[in-house]
Amino acid sequence: MAELIRMGGLELRFLQEGSGTGGGLDLFEMQVAPQARMPVPHYHESWDETVFGLEGAVTFRVEGQDRPVGPGESLFIRRGQVHGFRNEGPGPARCLCILTPGVLGPGYFREIAGLLAATPPDPAALRAVMLRHGLVPVPEG
Repeated sequence: MAELIRMGGLELRFLQEGSGTGGGLDLFEMQVAPQARMPVPHYHESWDETVFGLEGAVTFRVEGQDRPVGPGESLFIRRGQVHGFRNEGPGPARCLCILTPGVLGPGYFREIAGLLAATPPDPAALRAVMLRHGLVPVPEG
């Protein structure tokens, strides 16, 4: 059974994780609510990310350039590339996210979801969880 994790305007359904793929990959479906976005641009230290569009369009901002990913389109984000994403559309957008190698897993997202449930969320705690899991937040500017 796939694990479902909800946090803010994001919903992730984990389909595969590194612990079950010999560290080969993490695979999850991500649904982004209308007008939702990843609040903190970041980069990954230890994995690459490939995104495949399923429904609607998720706009990824990679190294300062907007790259919309719609149904049937894909985007490769190399480790170290600063990125974030948003859904500017009127309806939900869905994509598959493939992380290689599979070193992140759902634990990171569970922790972030727990922190986001607090009102207001603690930015220092969010940053600490990101760093501990290999995501490096980068201030917008």
